[in-house]
Amino acid sequence: MVLSLTIVLLVTWNLGSAQKSISWEVQRYDGWYNNLLHHSRGSVGARLLRLLPANYADGVYQALQEPHVPNARQLSNAVARGPSGLPSRRNTTALAVFFGFHVLSDILGTEKPGCPAEFLNIHIPSGDLVFDPAGTGDVVLPFQRIHWAMETGQSPNSPREQTNEVTSWLDGSSIYGPLHSWSDALRSFSGGQLASGPGGRIPRETDGRVHMWKALDPSTGQGGPQGIYDLGSAWGNENRFVQAVSIAWFRYHNHLAAVLAQGHPTWSDEDLFQHTRKWVIATFQSIVLYEWLPTLLGTQVPEYKGYQQHLDPSLSPEFVAAAGQFLATMVPPGVWGCSMSLPPGEESPALAISPQSTRPQQAKEVDVDNLLLGMSSQVAEREDNIVVEDLQDYWYGPLKYSRTDYVASCLQRGRDLGLPTYNQARERFGLKPVQNWSDFAPYLERQVLEKVAALYANNTAGLELLPGGMLEADGSLFSAIILDQFVRLRDGDRFWFENTKNGLFTVEETRKIRNTTFHDVLAAVTYADPTDLQPHVFVWSKGDPCPQPQQLTAQHLANCTPMMVLDYFKGSGAGFGIIICVLCCLPLVTLFVAWIVAILRKRDFQKLQQKQSPSVQREMTGEAIHAMEWHGPKTDSSPVYIQLQADEVLKVLDRTGSVLRSISLKAYHRVEVILSSNKGNKALLLKSPKEYDLVLLFSEEAERSNFIGKLQSYLEENGLELHMSEMKEQSLMKRAVTQEQRKQILETFFRHLFAQVLEINRSDAGELNFESSQKAKESLTCELSRVEFAEALGLKAHSMFVDSMFSLADKDGNGYISFREFLDILVVFMKGSPQEKSKVMFRMYDIDENGFLSKEEFLRMLRSFIEISNNCLSRDQAEQVTESMFRASGFQDRDELTWEDFHYMLRDHDNELRLTQLCIKGRWAGALPPVFARVNQYQLHLYTEAKRKKYERNKVQQKIQEFKRFVENYRRHIVCVVLFSAITTGVFVERAYYYAFASPSTGIAQTTFVGIIISRGSAACISFMYSYILLTMCRNLITVLRETFLNHYIPFDAAVDFHRWVAMVALIFSGHIVNVYIFSVTPLSVLSCLFSNVFMDDGSQLPQKYYWWFFQTIPGMTGVLLLVILAVMYVFASRHFRRVSFQSFWVTHHLYMLLYILVIIHGSYALIQQPRFHIYFIIPALIYSADKLLSLSRKKVEISVVKAELLPSGVTHLQFQRPQDFDYKSGQWVRIACVALGTSEYHPFTLTSAPHEDTLSLHIRAVGPWTTRLRELYSPETCGASPLYLDGPFGEGHQEWNKFKVSVLVGGGIGVTPFASILKDLVFKSSINSKLQCKKIYFIWVTRTQRQFEWLADIIREVEEADRNSLVSVHIYITQLAEKFDLRTTMLYICERHFQKVLNKSLFTGLHAITHFGRPPFVPFFSSLQEVHREVSAQVGTGRGHPPAIVEEWSQPVPKALETLVASAPRSGQKGHEPHFPSGAKMSCMSQKCPILAKHTLLWQDPGHNHCPQLTETLGDPIIPPQLQQLHGEVTTSPKASSGWGTLLGQHPCPKLPNGKGPRGAGLGES
Repeated sequence: MVLSLTIVLLVTWNLGSAQKSISWEVQRYDGWYNNLLHHSRGSVGARLLRLLPANYADGVYQALQEPHVPNARQLSNAVARGPSGLPSRRNTTALAVFFGFHVLSDILGTEKPGCPAEFLNIHIPSGDLVFDPAGTGDVVLPFQRIHWAMETGQSPNSPREQTNEVTSWLDGSSIYGPLHSWSDALRSFSGGQLASGPGGRIPRETDGRVHMWKALDPSTGQGGPQGIYDLGSAWGNENRFVQAVSIAWFRYHNHLAAVLAQGHPTWSDEDLFQHTRKWVIATFQSIVLYEWLPTLLGTQVPEYKGYQQHLDPSLSPEFVAAAGQFLATMVPPGVWGCSMSLPPGEESPALAISPQSTRPQQAKEVDVDNLLLGMSSQVAEREDNIVVEDLQDYWYGPLKYSRTDYVASCLQRGRDLGLPTYNQARERFGLKPVQNWSDFAPYLERQVLEKVAALYANNTAGLELLPGGMLEADGSLFSAIILDQFVRLRDGDRFWFENTKNGLFTVEETRKIRNTTFHDVLAAVTYADPTDLQPHVFVWSKGDPCPQPQQLTAQHLANCTPMMVLDYFKGSGAGFGIIICVLCCLPLVTLFVAWIVAILRKRDFQKLQQKQSPSVQREMTGEAIHAMEWHGPKTDSSPVYIQLQADEVLKVLDRTGSVLRSISLKAYHRVEVILSSNKGNKALLLKSPKEYDLVLLFSEEAERSNFIGKLQSYLEENGLELHMSEMKEQSLMKRAVTQEQRKQILETFFRHLFAQVLEINRSDAGELNFESSQKAKESLTCELSRVEFAEALGLKAHSMFVDSMFSLADKDGNGYISFREFLDILVVFMKGSPQEKSKVMFRMYDIDENGFLSKEEFLRMLRSFIEISNNCLSRDQAEQVTESMFRASGFQDRDELTWEDFHYMLRDHDNELRLTQLCIKGRWAGALPPVFARVNQYQLHLYTEAKRKKYERNKVQQKIQEFKRFVENYRRHIVCVVLFSAITTGVFVERAYYYAFASPSTGIAQTTFVGIIISRGSAACISFMYSYILLTMCRNLITVLRETFLNHYIPFDAAVDFHRWVAMVALIFSGHIVNVYIFSVTPLSVLSCLFSNVFMDDGSQLPQKYYWWFFQTIPGMTGVLLLVILAVMYVFASRHFRRVSFQSFWVTHHLYMLLYILVIIHGSYALIQQPRFHIYFIIPALIYSADKLLSLSRKKVEISVVKAELLPSGVTHLQFQRPQDFDYKSGQWVRIACVALGTSEYHPFTLTSAPHEDTLSLHIRAVGPWTTRLRELYSPETCGASPLYLDGPFGEGHQEWNKFKVSVLVGGGIGVTPFASILKDLVFKSSINSKLQCKKIYFIWVTRTQRQFEWLADIIREVEEADRNSLVSVHIYITQLAEKFDLRTTMLYICERHFQKVLNKSLFTGLHAITHFGRPPFVPFFSSLQEVHREVSAQVGTGRGHPPAIVEEWSQPVPKALETLVASAPRSGQKGHEPHFPSGAKMSCMSQKCPILAKHTLLWQDPGHNHCPQLTETLGDPIIPPQLQQLHGEVTTSPKASSGWGTLLGQHPCPKLPNGKGPRGAGLGES
C-alpha cells in the first residue's frame, strides 16, 4: 500500500513539474467530464440522442424491411441515379466536401459493427446491370448493423440506441485520437511533435499499435499496411483525399510545435504538446463552425452566447445519416491535381474517387500538396439528389464482396438507426410537411419522382428521411439537421475556444484564432505560396489560382473493375484437410508406435525368458541343408533345415534344431521329386503319398542342385530309387498337397468315419461333393500317420499310449491306419460292451502277445495313462498302486493276469467302462455336430430335472428374457450409468441451451449455431467427466465406502470398469474441430464481435487462416496437444498393449497430470467464456489428492523381504514385513513396487497371508516382463534382498466370504490366490473359537494339473491339518486329463478311487481332498448342497461385475445347477416366481461382482482380461446341453444381501490395470 502511494505521489510530482507552464484544465482525450453535471455526455461510447421517437418495425429494435419499405437498391437507383459533372450552385470546392468527411470522423464514429452480428442484407433485383448482370436473382449484398448500447432495445419504452465510438466534441480527436493511449501512440515525445516518417512531412506508417482502418483494394482483394499512416481517426486513411486533409492537420500541429519550441526553449515536450494541441483544437473549431459550415450550408451560424451546461450536445441519429448523405451528393467522380511546378498549359492528371484509385499508397509530400491544392480549386458536385456512380456502384464492399452501393448502404443505415419519416423530421425542425409528391415537382425530373412515388405506393407519409432529404432542391431539412447539431456541439462544449470561463484563451487570442482560416493552415503546411491559394479555400471563384480544366465526369476516368466475391478459404483446403487427416491419424500413429514398442518388449521378454530358462540347443547330426519351406499360397514361407538320417528318415528342423516333421522314406520304393523349370529354377517338390508334400524354395539353383545330389547319393546308399521330373513353378505348387489341404482331407475322413459308427445322417456328416473324383478318392482311401493319429487323440506322437493303440489298430503293419482299421477300433469304444473294451485294453498292453498281462506290462499301461498328466506320479507311486490293486483283487501272489483276471479287477467299475470312449480332438472334431463330438455322461441324466414347467420361447421372447436377465444382473450398474449419463446430458444440454438461446448476445450462436452447441456442451461434459473420473481412482476411499451401506447401491468393485467407460465417453466429446473451419471463413467484423479480446475490426475483413487457430492460439495448441496425449493414453491403456508393455502403459497413463494442466490452460484463455472447469474439478481433485497423499505416505516406507522362494510353475513366493498399523481382511489385495527393477510402477496382487499372521505374503507368477525380472531378482543366484514399496490394502469382493453361513469358493487355476488367505483365516478363527457366521466352505479348485501350483497344495494341507471341525471341504478338478470316461482316464479314475479308499488321500496330490478328472459337474453338486444344508436361510442375491469372454464357458452349467437347486425345493404356497425352501432357504451372492452368474449367486472375479487361453483349456466346453439355458428365466432375484449362500469364482492369471481394480482373484498375474 505504501509503495503504491509513493508511486502515485512521484508520478503526480513529475507531471506537475513537467506541466509547470500549463495553467488551464487539459481537456481529456475520451471526452469525459466535459460536462461536469453529466459526465459522460459526448464521451467515447456515449449513446446517440434521438430527436424523435425510434421508427422500428416492432418499436424496439427490428428495422423496417421489405415490403414495408422499398428495396434499398431499387430506391438508390430511383433517387440517386443521374449524370455527373454538374457543378455546385455555390461553387463549393471538393476540399470543403472532404474536409467535411474529416470533420465527421472527428465527431462521429459509428462504423463499429454491432455484437452480436446482425444483418440487414440488401437484396439485388434480378438483372441489375452492375451487381447481377447474369439475372440470377440470388445476389445479396451483406449489410451489418452498427454497435448499440446493450442495455437498450429491450422494450418499447427503451428502444435500441446506437453508440458513438469517438468523442462527440470538436476536440481534434481526428488529429490526436479518441483515447489517451491512442494519442501517446501518435506522439514522438520530442519537441511536442507527432511522430513522423522519413522527411518529417508524412506521419509514421502504422505498425499495428493504433487501430487504423485498412479496407481491401476492391479491384484486387488485397490489403495491408502499405500507405496506412497512424492518424487520430481510424478512418483517416479511408481514401487519399480524407488522408490528405488529415496529413495537413498533422503538419499543422508539428508546425505550431516547432514555432512554440523556438519561442519557449525551456518548455518540456509535454508543455509544447499540450500548448500546441490547445491551439490546433481551437483553430479547428473556428474553421469548422465559422468557415466551413457556413460555406457548406449557405447560411450563417448563430452568434455564440456562451457555454450552456444543460444543453445536450450528443449526436442525433438524424445527423449521423443526414450529414454523410448530404456530403455524398457533392462528392465529384474524381479530383484534379494541382501542381505549381508544371509548365504552363500542362494539366495534372485526375484521380478517380473510386476506392481502387483512392486507396492510400505510399504517399509523397508533393502528392499530398498537389491533392490539397487540387481539391481547393475544384468545384464539387451539385447539391442535389444525384450521387456519382463510383459511390453508387463501385464503393468498396463489406465482408466477402468487393463492391457495394454506398447510397443503398446509407438507406439501410437509416433503417438500422430507426430514423423517423421525412415529414416527422420536417415538423421537428419547424419545416412544413410535404403533402403531395407534386411539391417536389418543380425541382426534379418527372421520371425520378414517379419512380420514387411508385416505390412508396404514392404515400408521402411513408417517405423516409434520407430519400426525402435528397429529393429537396434546397436541402432545407439536411441543412437544419446539420446546423442544429453543430450549434449544440458548440454551445454545450465547456472547452470551446470562445468560452472565456474555461481559462483557455484570452480575448486577444480568441480574436486571433477567429481570424485564422484554413487558407492559413494550408499555406503553413504546403509548399505553395499564400498567393497560390484563394483566400477562401472552401469556395472557388473565377480568377482564383489553379483553375480546373473542366468539370469532371465519369467519362473522363477509367472504368472500375466489377464486383468480386472473395473466398476466405481459397488455397487452404489442402492444408486444412492434411491437418484434419493428421489429427485423425494420431491414434493410428500412436498405434504404430505402440506396435513397435510391443515388438521390442516382446523381444526383450523373450531374451529374458531365454536367460531364465535357456533352451536346450539340439545338435544337428549330419550336415543340414538350409531352405525355405512353402506352406501354401496364403501362408508365409519359413526357414528350415533338411537332414538325411541314417535310418532312411528325412527330418525337417527349424532354426533352433527342433524337429518339425519326419518323413520315412523306407516305405517308398521310389521317391518322386518334381523340379521347377522357371523363375530361376529354385523350387523343389518332394511327394509324400500318405502325408502332405514337402515344397522347398532355395535361394539359387546351385543350392537346389547340391541338395538333389546329396539326396540321390543318400537314396542309392539305402537302395531306393529317385524319380525326377520338371514343370513350371506355378504348376508345381498347384500339384503339391499342402498341410491345409491334408487337414481338409482328414476332416472328411473323420466326418464319415463317425457317420458310419454313430449312424449320423448324411446331411449332418456332409456330402462328398468334390471338384474331381480324384479328391473324393483321396479322402476315402487316405491313411493316418502316427503323428496324425496322435494329433487326433490330443497326445504326443511318441507317447506309450499312442504306441500301444497305434500298434493295435495297424493290423497290416504298414505304419499307417486305414479307414477300415480305424473304424474297427472306434466301433469297439463307441458301441462295445465293458468286456470288449477291457479286452482291447488288455490286448494293447500285452506286448509279447502271450495272452498274459505281467506286472511290468500293467505298470507300463498305468504309466502310459499317467503320461497325460505330465507324469505326476513317480515310478514308486505307480508300483505302489499296482501292488495295491493286485492285493485288493486277491492277485497278490500272481505275476501275470489273464484277461478274465484283468476284467475281474475292474468289476466295481463296470459303469465307467460302459461309458468309456475314445475322445477325438482336433479341427475335424469341431466340424462334427456338437451332440456327436462328445458322447458322454450327459446322456445318463446325472442331474435331476427341475420340477417346473419348461417354456418354449421363440427368438424374440428369448431376447426379451436375456434383456431381463441383464437388467437383473446389472441393476446397480445400470442405475449408476444412467444417473451419471443423465447428469452428463444435463450438463451438455444446459450449456448448449445457454449459448444457443440464453447467453448474452455475442453473435456466436448465429455464426456457428451447431458448432457452439457441440463445443460448449462438449467442453462442459469433458470438464465434468475428467473431474469426476478421478473418484474412480480413489482406491482408499472406495475401500472404506464398500464397507458402508452404499455398497448395496453403488458397485464400488466396478470402479475401474466405470473409469474405462467414462474415459471412452469423454473421448467422444474431445473434438469440436468444425469451429476451426467456421471461424476460418468468418469475416473479421464478425470475429471481432465473437472474440473482442483477440480481434479488432480494421476493415480488412480477412479472417485468420486455419493454421493460426490450430498452432498460434492457446486453445488451438493445447487442443492439439490434448488430442496427442489422449491418443497416447488410450492406445497404451488398451488391453493388448497393457499386457505386452505394462511399463509403457504406466508411463503414458501418468500423462494425466499434464492432461489436466492442458485442460485448465485450454479453458483459461477464455476465448468464448470464462473458465468453468474449476466448478467441477475442485472437489474431486481435493478428494483425489487426499487419497493420493494417503497412498504416497505408505509408498515411501521401504518394506524388507523376509523370505523369497522360487516355486514351480514360475511362481515366486515373497514374504515381507507387515507395516505398522496395517490392517486388512482376507481376500483383499495390495499394490507393490520394486525400485531395484529400474521402474517405480506398481502392480496389484492378492495377499495370500491371513490377517492373523505377522508377515505378509504374495505368490506371484512370472508371466510378464516385470514379474519375470522380479523372479530373477529374488533367485538364489542373485541373492536379491531388494526392499519393496507397498500400497494398500484395497477392498475386494472376496473379503465378504464370512457374511454367509455356507460359501462355495470356485478357483480356476491361478485364481485361487485370494482363497489361500480366506482358508487360512477361516481355520484360524475356528481354532480360537471365534464367532463365525460362516459354518461351511466348499472349495472347488479347477486346475490343469496339480503340479502347476504345488504351493497351494501345501496351504491346503496345512488347512486340512488345522481343520478339526471339518469346516472346509476341498475338491480338486484336474482338467489336463481327458474326460472322466475317456479310455485314458478310466484307469486313472479307478486307481485314484482305490488309493483314496485305502490310504484316505489322493494318489496325485497327497491331500485328503478328493481329486476329480475333467470339469466340475455343478448341476449335481449344487443339487446335493440343497439336500445337505436345508437349515440354511438365505436368498438369491444379485452380483455385479465385468464378464470376460471366458465366463461364457460357465454361463450354462452353473445357472442351471442353481436353478435345479432352487426349483427342486418344495413350495410353501406363495404366489409368483420366487422360490421358497421349507426352512426359508434361498441363495445369496456373497459379493457384488457376479457378471453373468449374478442372479445365480456366483461371483466371477475379472482381472481385466477377456481372453485367457489357460482357463479356456481348463474349463473346456459347457457340461450341459445349450437347450437348458431356456430354464434360466424363472428364478427371481433380490438385491438384498444377508446370511446364507455365497459362491466365489476365481480365475487364471490375466494381466490387468493396477488402477484400483486389483487382481480380483488373479493374484498371480502380470499386471
